[in-house]
Amino acid sequence: MGKVNLTIDNIKVEAIEGDSILHAAKSAGVEIPTLCFLKGINEIGACRVCLVEIEGARSLQASCVHPVAEGMIVRTNTKKVRDARKSTIELILSNHNRECLTCERNRKCELQYIAEGLGISQIYFDGEKTAGGIYDDMSPSIVRDQTKCILCERCINICKKQQKVGILDLMGRGINAKVGPAFNRSVTQVPCLYCGQCINVCPVGALKEKEDIDRVWAAIENPEIHVVVQTAPAVRAGIGEEFGFPVGSRLTGKMVTALKRLGFDKVYDTNFGADLTIMEEGYELLDRIQNGGVLPMLTSCSPGWVRFLEFNYPELIPNLSTAKAPHTMLGAVIKSYYAEKYGLDPKKIFTVSVMLCTAKKAEIVRPQMEVNGLRDIDAVITTRELAKMVKQARIDFASLEDSEYDQDLLGEYTGAGVIFGATGGVMEAAIRTVADVLAGADLKEFEYNAVRGITEIKEAQVSIGEKVVKVAVAHSTGAAAQLLEKVKKGEADYHFIEVMCCSGGCVNGGGQPRISNKDRLEMDVRKERAKALYTEDESRKFRKSHKNPDILKLYQDFFGKPNSHKAHEFLHTSYAPREKYE
Repeated sequence: MGKVNLTIDNIKVEAIEGDSILHAAKSAGVEIPTLCFLKGINEIGACRVCLVEIEGARSLQASCVHPVAEGMIVRTNTKKVRDARKSTIELILSNHNRECLTCERNRKCELQYIAEGLGISQIYFDGEKTAGGIYDDMSPSIVRDQTKCILCERCINICKKQQKVGILDLMGRGINAKVGPAFNRSVTQVPCLYCGQCINVCPVGALKEKEDIDRVWAAIENPEIHVVVQTAPAVRAGIGEEFGFPVGSRLTGKMVTALKRLGFDKVYDTNFGADLTIMEEGYELLDRIQNGGVLPMLTSCSPGWVRFLEFNYPELIPNLSTAKAPHTMLGAVIKSYYAEKYGLDPKKIFTVSVMLCTAKKAEIVRPQMEVNGLRDIDAVITTRELAKMVKQARIDFASLEDSEYDQDLLGEYTGAGVIFGATGGVMEAAIRTVADVLAGADLKEFEYNAVRGITEIKEAQVSIGEKVVKVAVAHSTGAAAQLLEKVKKGEADYHFIEVMCCSGGCVNGGGQPRISNKDRLEMDVRKERAKALYTEDESRKFRKSHKNPDILKLYQDFFGKPNSHKAHEFLHTSYAPREKYE
């Protein structure tokens, strides 16, 4: 495409033909406020907050959808523009639940931020409000508060365009307009994945995770209960954002110190569970390849993705690995091997997972996630919930010293476990182990860059001696659907497919810190957070799961070998088709 020259607030700007005024202004360092806009997902000009004045135009234009043109003169900060934006926000606020002090998004709300910037101190249009605001907290993962919805449609389009699920839409007209599942159903009554991507893009407090903080505090404060916490790999790359650190800061040590100060009895890394998953999943793949099992094998550690397949592709359930997710594997080990080693009553052990994922809350209540009547995991809290607990305890996170995870029994983890948090990480970790087993050697080249990065679908061939293993990686269920259609038609000859429900993988999970629209325009948060994980991978003493000495001892003392009968009893699961609308 060609280039065009225009002027924005007296600044000469060169832009690409077809670009929006909003994008061109951003490249020139001019900030235009937005509310409904979501790059590549929701570019509809609906909220009218991004209005600008164009010389020669009869009316103000929405900069997020209006294309640049040669010689165009744009003004973003005239009285006419400010007054229009102010009136728009006042009208939105007139129909909004303004109990800000008790809102999930207080001081982190995009509507609040814009209102403050416009100097709005009172509402002149305070009249009739939408009746019958729905409060839906029936699911284990997501809470919807219709009284706070501003009809921006971001949640609708992230679900429809990226995830290809589409359980949300606009209903009604005018003051009676609402966003939600059809016929005012709960999200529990539709094929919701509980992935939380709608939460991440909601600019206000209309969507949030269902919190489990109080149950965790109660367990910590009960002297009869032994509380063990574990943290997913991507949490270390996100937690700092809740305390003012730059996006992608790796704060493993501070996070561990904070958890110990909160009062947990043991602090472990889910990366140990990830290493264990690779052992089980990797050997399961080898067995399928060598003994004519169902191929391609599909990864199973992303619960939103598993729900997507159970709802939409139940005929491919036999392709799913039976390996549990890392945190549930570790939970099962804590209530068996760990309890046995330390002489603890497993019924008095309370396991907590700090996850980047709201779907993990639904995963732990699946009937299959228990062994001998004991739930693998008792509570899941998100990265955001952990930050809340730290703030409730009045801990100054930024000034904390670094400390290590507990090193006993389940303490060692490898770089392979760390990279689980980025798209392609599970695949790369698995190949590192499978390649060594097939080659019968400790291969020196084990970084597989072909499966890294944020391309929606990645394909690679790994040559190991005379064997060629064909793999594919997809992130977002929308991308996964493309691969599954090929599998159904017999057009895919892969051996192994990794799927992550969320775009970018776990680093962009529905429980991670929210990113403002301003920051979304400046960076790709998926890349920044993933860098932190690959950096930690490079720093680890062991970088292959089958080299983890604690994992090897676990098999020696308890499971015998990967995919043994006992390993299946504790570390594997099953799946079942789901009805989309019961």
